[in-house]
Amino acid sequence: MYNLFINPQNKKGHINPELQGHFSEHLGRCIYEGIFVGENSDIPNVNGMRKDVVDALKEMRIPVLRWPGGCFADEYHWKDGIGPKEGRKKMINTHWGGVLEDNSFGTDEFMELVRQLGCKSYINGNVGSGTVQEMSEWVEYMTFEGVSPMADMRKKNGHEEAYKVDYFGVGNENWGCGGNMNPDYYGNLYRRYQTYIRNYNPDNKIFKICCGANAGDFDWTDVVMKTCFKNAEHFHGFMEGLSLHYYTVPNDWQNKGSATKFTEEDWYNTLKKTLYMEELIKHHTSIMDKYDKEHKVGLIVDEWGTWYDVEPGTNPGFLYQQNTMRDALVAGINLNIFNKHCDRVKMANIAQLVNVLQSVILTEGEKMIKTPTYYVFNMYKYHQDGELVDSFIECDEIGTEKDKVPNLTESVSVDKDGRIHATICNLSCTDAYDMKILLVDKKVEDVKGEILTNKMDAHNTFEAPDTVRTENFETTVDDDGIMFKIPACSVLHLSF
Repeated sequence: MYNLFINPQNKKGHINPELQGHFSEHLGRCIYEGIFVGENSDIPNVNGMRKDVVDALKEMRIPVLRWPGGCFADEYHWKDGIGPKEGRKKMINTHWGGVLEDNSFGTDEFMELVRQLGCKSYINGNVGSGTVQEMSEWVEYMTFEGVSPMADMRKKNGHEEAYKVDYFGVGNENWGCGGNMNPDYYGNLYRRYQTYIRNYNPDNKIFKICCGANAGDFDWTDVVMKTCFKNAEHFHGFMEGLSLHYYTVPNDWQNKGSATKFTEEDWYNTLKKTLYMEELIKHHTSIMDKYDKEHKVGLIVDEWGTWYDVEPGTNPGFLYQQNTMRDALVAGINLNIFNKHCDRVKMANIAQLVNVLQSVILTEGEKMIKTPTYYVFNMYKYHQDGELVDSFIECDEIGTEKDKVPNLTESVSVDKDGRIHATICNLSCTDAYDMKILLVDKKVEDVKGEILTNKMDAHNTFEAPDTVRTENFETTVDDDGIMFKIPACSVLHLSF
């Protein structure tokens, strides 16, 4: 019997809805075909946005969407994507597949998508190949209400009212595809560029995000924080957020492995690499604490998820991969980690929304399926805007001789109505466990449960779209707490 102890009275921090954020790049079939099909498509759409995809994302309560990249962001020139579509510049997407980018999905289309989804907007600006003026004018185009060249241009394009920009990233992966910069050089560039991201509207204070590290590059975090905070203490280093990118790659970058054909050894190797996220957050947080002890700067994990070899027969530059119960566990583990570190982690964005990497939705023509990862997000949505509460789970080490992981992970929150939500992952691909939930000074009643469980390589296809989906889960309640058996290879949500 494994016990989960919960003390609802001991609140540990606020869980921003944005911890369950998403990312959409001009990459493969994420934007085109995945989200945007155009107004003249036979696929049901509203102003060009696929109705089935939008409806599914709204059900999942998508809180924030990042766009237009990714590596694409630092070669994206926003003026190419506005105005009449027939007059927009065409270009080759040199980062992703060498395909034609016709810029028919641009700023105004993204803001229409955000409107339909009812989520917050996260725009990523171009530092790698763009100018300060270009970035400044983009912010003006989107957010300025008054009379100015950029506001007039927006109005001429049919959008009288200014948009709300919630988050703005100043460059992306500037240590790599965003310009191959050194941290001190980027830090000084960031200080300069962020100066011109102005808050034109007093009701729209833009949350500015500085480009942070690639996984374990702790020197980047230290140098960038030091550079941005020098002589700027009263500005909190000119930033509200610092990004972090970390992907779960089972083998190595040259041979990542198949998304659907893998062994138990691959399973535990993948989950062990996923758990490294917690070590990264702790170490980067300790460096940030040197300059920002009050945690005013949020850690923004705006790219995370699994990265495998592409599906056979697909364009290698499109990064299209299937999504199994292994990915469901990766999602659950990460979301539990983000919840547990909500004092520093203020937003996270899984890569990517549709048809790319660890997506929540796959499309093929007029068909659409929800992936196992989708169902995890749909269960975890009840944590959004809740208060993290003190919890501890008893667990053992399992796995292979090479790769050991805890058999259970969890996080617990209480919502505004006082309802407690516990999410528990069983990392074993073979063993079920008897469990009991024990609450401090509370009596349990009205328990509801839903679970996602199946074989470790189970996944949904267009021929069998409901192979993996959530089901109701029954528990037993007595005066001491809640008792149940959690199946192998499962993600469980209980509310009470």
